[in-house]
Amino acid sequence: MLPASLPQRGDISRQYTWDLESIYATPAAWEADFAALEGRLAELSGYAGRLGASAKDLLGGLTLRDELKVLLDKLFSYAHMRHDEDTTNAAAQAANDRANSLYARFDATAAFMTPEIVALDEATVRAFEAQAPGLALYGHELESTLRQKPHVRSTEVEELLAQGSEVGAGAARIYDLLHEADMTFPVIRDADGQEVELTHGRYIPFQQSPDRRVREDSFRGLYATYARYRNTLAATYATSVKADIYYARAHNYASAQEAALFPEAIPLSVYSNLIETVEGHLDLLHRYLRLRKRTMALPELHLWDVYAPLVPEAKRRVPFEQAREDVQRALAPLGDEYCRVLAGGFASRWIDVYETPGKSSGAYSSGSYGTQPFILMNFQDDLDGAYTLAHELGHSMHSWFTHHTQPPAYADYSLFVAEVASTTNEALLTHHLLAREQDVEMRRSLVNNELEKYRGTLFRQTMFAHFEAEAHALAERGEALTSEALNQLYRDLVTRYFAPEVTIDDEIAFEWSRIPHFYRAFYVYQYATGISAAAALSRGIIDQGQPAVERYHHFLSAGGSDYPINLLREAGVDMTTAAPVEAALAQFEALLEDMEGLIGS
Repeated sequence: MLPASLPQRGDISRQYTWDLESIYATPAAWEADFAALEGRLAELSGYAGRLGASAKDLLGGLTLRDELKVLLDKLFSYAHMRHDEDTTNAAAQAANDRANSLYARFDATAAFMTPEIVALDEATVRAFEAQAPGLALYGHELESTLRQKPHVRSTEVEELLAQGSEVGAGAARIYDLLHEADMTFPVIRDADGQEVELTHGRYIPFQQSPDRRVREDSFRGLYATYARYRNTLAATYATSVKADIYYARAHNYASAQEAALFPEAIPLSVYSNLIETVEGHLDLLHRYLRLRKRTMALPELHLWDVYAPLVPEAKRRVPFEQAREDVQRALAPLGDEYCRVLAGGFASRWIDVYETPGKSSGAYSSGSYGTQPFILMNFQDDLDGAYTLAHELGHSMHSWFTHHTQPPAYADYSLFVAEVASTTNEALLTHHLLAREQDVEMRRSLVNNELEKYRGTLFRQTMFAHFEAEAHALAERGEALTSEALNQLYRDLVTRYFAPEVTIDDEIAFEWSRIPHFYRAFYVYQYATGISAAAALSRGIIDQGQPAVERYHHFLSAGGSDYPINLLREAGVDMTTAAPVEAALAQFEALLEDMEGLIGS
């Protein structure tokens, strides 16, 4: 049973909170570094107009940029995580705003670098590399920058665009405050009849309740709240989309989608192949929904029914300590070094575990070069919590291996591969749990959990990706993104994906407005491509052992040292074809057949 109200942060045991003091012991230490970085921005601007003058100047500018960027990321990570502990804390809001402003100033200061490098010809760059051996480290970055020649404007224009980045990100900031701090949800009655506050963190557990009345009440209560803010939410998202389009056009891209995919050399066909391949196999999703409807013995299946367990009696309480043990054992095939770092992460308080008032919803992995990784969670003592833990640890371990292998220039891995390690961890957790589980009901639950992962990631995130593409296309054609237009677009997609097996309730049209990832344009498709790549990688680790583990460790350690398509291809997955997505769909079908056998249908 959930408590009637959330525990205060001060009531949470220290071991379940992240150790942000390992970054800055006091706010004063953060302020000192903030002032130091402000004072050094002039050093970087001093290289303006000089990068093409000599190999020494080019190397000096790049080296200084990396040094300052490491400090900036440290400042920013600390500020945004302090803010996310309690989004209503005015002091934390102010520090986070200042960190965002400093980031914008740094970007504006460094805006001269890409245009100056792009202005160089390849022969000059090669000559500089011969004159200054230290430039060899920047070989991939220089190559990647030079291919952007058609999309880089003059130094003056790039500086102006960079100065506007904070304004461009304003819609996301407004949405975050509205969504996390200002919106309040109704009180509903739980399965025991107790009045309980509906929150972001509690919504999915309510949706998983065996009590259908609780599921419906939480569904209607949540979306009634979003409906009250419909015009504000639509205007906020429309502003975000317009910002995407503005910056894309300013950099001579044909579309916002091209602007998002081009820097990492992701072909547009990867995006379209994903949507076409998944939507060409919606019969598999419909087959699963039919099984769900029949198994749950429902005359009608509604969208508030799709998260409920097919085998309610197999639902188990999984406290955090149990989840931690399960995850560590599941990831043992990844080798001694991986396990040693993982154990150290738990001991070093990487993780902020439980939901408290004002805490940012959801889960993420953060940190920066030179700090330990950090994970924000809102753990709810269930199997989903264990999977979220495995997922976020995948991100954190990817960061740890990259940061301990690559120089700062390549410390950030591409967004395209950002979900691969996390989803690989989830697959290994499923394999571990099924290998030891003897209880038939629990096996059904585990198989269904895996089916739900594919439904929620491969199918649902592809639907989100289609929504993003269509919303941007509408705006690029000059059409208004009103609440009515966005609702209709979203409802049509939900109908395509879920009907005729599900009764489509009107409230679902507002679901787009509760997806924060839409403010990070063309990000969500990578969850679907990520699960496709992870299915192949995890299968190799399980079946092949050490050779696959070595390839995987190389992938984790590569960071941004090559284009993500190449890194995945070296690991054995070619995302330029439909094959990985088709293989993931085949895995979903195999799981579906297992489930049909387990429940005797």
